[in-house]
Amino acid sequence: MQLGESYHIYNHANGNENLFIEDKNYQFFLSKLAKYILPVCNIYAYCLMPNHFHLMVNIKSEAELIQLWQSSLTLPKLENKVSKCFANLFSCYTQSFNNLYNRMGSLFIPSMKTALIKDAQYFLKLVHYIHSNPVHHQFTKGIEDWKYSSYKIFLSNKETKIERDFVLKEFDGIEGFIKFHKQPIDLKIKTFE
Repeated sequence: MQLGESYHIYNHANGNENLFIEDKNYQFFLSKLAKYILPVCNIYAYCLMPNHFHLMVNIKSEAELIQLWQSSLTLPKLENKVSKCFANLFSCYTQSFNNLYNRMGSLFIPSMKTALIKDAQYFLKLVHYIHSNPVHHQFTKGIEDWKYSSYKIFLSNKETKIERDFVLKEFDGIEGFIKFHKQPIDLKIKTFE
């Protein structure tokens, strides 16, 4: 992953297992996402489902990360540190999950998938895709019914760590955001398969 770029990041549980079994699992993952990923990424959207998750993030710039780590690391070392933050998130969550449910071994498929966000239209389709994923996988009938996504955050005025203002601006405001989310999902994009 390159600094300053935006990505779709997704991963799945090993085999037929679930990543999230009960509400507290989702909440714990979100708390660890805030701890490990928010310092190095801006989060545009997310959706957590029982057996997989989707994130849309922007990796912070070289200058921001040098300031964060108060270091003059080279670009490759900064990129490695960002990757390590994701590894720490998955490791921490897996260890806690394994301890809680008396299981052993890896929980996630070994390497997370990433797809570079290419342009503004792709950005819009990806936010929509992420929020629509629970409907697509038949976990719920409506986007607004799934409580483990960022969708409702965009309809709220509550304080958030999600880049709500930036995302809503890309949709030309809340009305555009809602209208776009009423469209069918574009499943032709290869990274979504």
